[in-house]
Amino acid sequence: MKKKVAFVCIHNSCRSQMAEGWAKHLGSDVLEVYSAGTEDYHEVKPLAAQVMEEAGVDMSGHYPKLLTDIPEEVDILVTMGCGVVCPFMPCNHEEDWGLTDPSGGPIEDFRQTRDLIKEKVENLIDRVKKGEL
Repeated sequence: MKKKVAFVCIHNSCRSQMAEGWAKHLGSDVLEVYSAGTEDYHEVKPLAAQVMEEAGVDMSGHYPKLLTDIPEEVDILVTMGCGVVCPFMPCNHEEDWGLTDPSGGPIEDFRQTRDLIKEKVENLIDRVKKGEL
């Protein structure tokens, strides 16, 4: 049975979107993946989508979602490190990845964030497969 994971930040426009993209790309066999934000936003950051495309992850169908757009209860809740305080969201495991937001910076910052997120998603998938989460 797949674990439900939600990646959450403020706008669901960059880091949480990249995490959703990587988790679906790398872990769809063990994860049911969602991402959301605590505040409304109008688009996925174009540079976030661009650097994911460079890595072979299609984000053309991604759009910002709010917490009300995803399941009320998940197995794993991951916040991105944006100081966001989520309203209570029932989960079995919660962690914060402490990632700096590359928004407003050069494309290289987005690439570095993309690669950090990939490593963290791979680690998460590994822990799920080992039954640690």
